[in-house]
Amino acid sequence: MSKILIAVLALAVMAGPAAPAVFAQAKEVFVPLLVYRTGPYAPSGIPIANGFVDYFTLVNERDGGINGVKLAWEECETQYDTKQGVECYERLKGKGPTGAVVVNPYSTGITYQLIPKAPVDKAPILSMGYGMSASSDGRWFPWVFNFPTNYWSQASAVIRYIGTQEGGLDKLKGKKIVHVHHNSPYGKEANPTLETLARQFGFELTLLPVDHPGQEQKSTWLQVRRLNPDWVFMSGWGVMNQVGIKEAASINFKMDHFIGNWWSANDSDVVPAGDGAKGYKGATFHAPGTNFKVFQEIAKHVYDKGKGAGKKESMGEPLYNRGIVNAMFAVEAVRTAMAQYGNKPMTGEQVRWGFEHLTLTDKRLEELGMKGFTHPVKVSCEDHESSGPILVQQWDGKKWSVVSDWIQPMREVVRPKIEAAAVEEGKKLGYTMRDCAKEK
Repeated sequence: MSKILIAVLALAVMAGPAAPAVFAQAKEVFVPLLVYRTGPYAPSGIPIANGFVDYFTLVNERDGGINGVKLAWEECETQYDTKQGVECYERLKGKGPTGAVVVNPYSTGITYQLIPKAPVDKAPILSMGYGMSASSDGRWFPWVFNFPTNYWSQASAVIRYIGTQEGGLDKLKGKKIVHVHHNSPYGKEANPTLETLARQFGFELTLLPVDHPGQEQKSTWLQVRRLNPDWVFMSGWGVMNQVGIKEAASINFKMDHFIGNWWSANDSDVVPAGDGAKGYKGATFHAPGTNFKVFQEIAKHVYDKGKGAGKKESMGEPLYNRGIVNAMFAVEAVRTAMAQYGNKPMTGEQVRWGFEHLTLTDKRLEELGMKGFTHPVKVSCEDHESSGPILVQQWDGKKWSVVSDWIQPMREVVRPKIEAAAVEEGKKLGYTMRDCAKEK
């Protein structure tokens, strides 16, 4: 064996197992996966990536693909860095027989950079529950979808939940609410809505930004202790969540009055804090756990065949489940496009149509083994968000449990803000508003 070959093999062993990838052939649709399995955001990024890969593998293994068309994908490591994310997009957008049929940036910063590229490259963006909230207005942003809900809807629903816990929204007057948030476009996205609601309901809002990556928060939580708020809402990510929950426990903050957004409520966020995390809550738009048929299917067709992306026992973690939901939305958009254009590899333009005409009913969710797992979705030309309700889940020290009914966002507050922001953001990009009546 040559020295060169030995060296190559040694490097391969040192690098460890490669991330799962399926490369596109002629009869396949290609989906680039922008992931972060390394760096300070890996605790959040790994379970999402595993959920994506496992669901795509399930569709290929169990169903032979989408109506006979296999899914292909390739991972590209972004480390949640905007520059690296854009480079990954540019590297992968043209792969596959028809190019990327959907892009999931998994970063609000990356999403903002890709929005102008989407109509040029004909690559629809699914920024599920993140990204630019203004892009919920599909009249201005035809290539961007953020259903089943966005950051502004989430913020309003969390305030509605806090109001119910206090005995009514009128009881919020004079209450103190702190928003501890990642100091990035993502972390700041909820702030304008929270500020509007603070004026409307008379609560005292304090915004406390935490700089990347969030490992140092002593001063932040000293401010929280001094303010002695009634509630804390956190928009964190990766290691920031673990540190924030530990710091809250260290000042003996009431954990059942501490609510993370849906990127701040995973097992990896609470387990490091031990018993101190008991009672911590988080927003979500799907259930935690594995008590749904889809997980039995994944176990049977993916893990029992040795094709799982992670550990079988990690199924059911909230962010793993988020990857499952996201992958399912992408698959169903492709399926919807095929109903219009035929069972063949779709183009990004055709899948954009599929996203805009996506209707997921309870009946369809039941067929997918997901009834009760997430909420039905109906997307339209005008509305790329859908109805936007959330759930609240709570950590008991061992597992997450849903502790609320579906909570509706304050659409009367959020939708006008979306429409106004869409005009502003759309004009910055040189867009014009579509007439949806002409596209029926």
